[in-house]
Amino acid sequence: MSQSFESSRAPEPVGAFPHAKKVGNFLFLSGIGPRVRGSKDIPGVTLDAAGNIVSYDIEAQCHAVFENVRLVLEDAGASWNDMVDVTVFLTNMKNDFPIYNKLYAEQFAGPGNPNPTRTTIEVTALPTPIAIELKVIAAVA
Repeated sequence: MSQSFESSRAPEPVGAFPHAKKVGNFLFLSGIGPRVRGSKDIPGVTLDAAGNIVSYDIEAQCHAVFENVRLVLEDAGASWNDMVDVTVFLTNMKNDFPIYNKLYAEQFAGPGNPNPTRTTIEVTALPTPIAIELKVIAAVA
């Protein structure tokens, strides 16, 4: 048996899939990016008239994606500290990984933080004009 979750606070999925699905004691989040709910806005991204990326700020996108993951976790009855595994998709590993890695470490600094396992993968593109997306698995009661 599984249960699907839709967050009323995180950006809408870009396809026919839920924000998260609970199976047993695990919560699987679909890929979450830095978009803003109810709009086409993407923090840190400047697009031209054709919708092509002119410039982007990976730090702004990282902060937004972390917040969106938190929202989905909370709306599905979990928390940041329940994460056990994170898969990170970056569109520019060479330039963005050092910044992402620093900000990620800050998110898990201090006692009591989960420090989940993590894999970071470079991809040529993501479904919307974003530079980062997180795929998360959390353990829940």
